[in-house]
Amino acid sequence: MSTNGTPIILKERAQALAHYPHGRIANGMIYVSGISSRRLDNTYEGVKENEDGTFELDITAQTKAVIENINVILQSQGASLANIVDMTIFLTNMKDYGAMNQVYNQYFDAETGPSRTCVGVLTLPSPKLLIEIKAIALAP
Repeated sequence: MSTNGTPIILKERAQALAHYPHGRIANGMIYVSGISSRRLDNTYEGVKENEDGTFELDITAQTKAVIENINVILQSQGASLANIVDMTIFLTNMKDYGAMNQVYNQYFDAETGPSRTCVGVLTLPSPKLLIEIKAIALAP
C-alpha cells in the first residue's frame, strides 16, 4: 500500500493510457478512475467502423459498457454498483443525455442510486468515445 491507498489494476481490462490505476482504495472508499467502453484489445464497445474509415457511435452501447466495466472493477474488490455513492459522467454531446439516462436508469434508481453530476466536454481521449464515467464507492 502506498501513502495514497491501494491501487486496483486489473490485467484483464483495458489498460490506462498513462500511469494511473483503474481505481484506488483509501479510507474505506473505492475511487474508480474515469472509465470508457474501451476493451482490452483497444477496440471500443458501441463503435462500428465503416469501410470509408468513418465511425458510427452508439451512446446506449457505450453507456452500458462503461457501467459494466465499472461494475467489474468494483466486483474485484467485493463491491458492486450498489456501493457507489457518487458518479461523474462526461458526455461529448449533451444531445446524448436522454439516451444515456435510459441506460443509466436500468442500473440505478433515485432511492438507492448514487448522487450524480453530468457535464458536457469538448472531447475525450479518443474520437470514438461519447462517454466516460468516474465513480466513488463504499468499500465493503
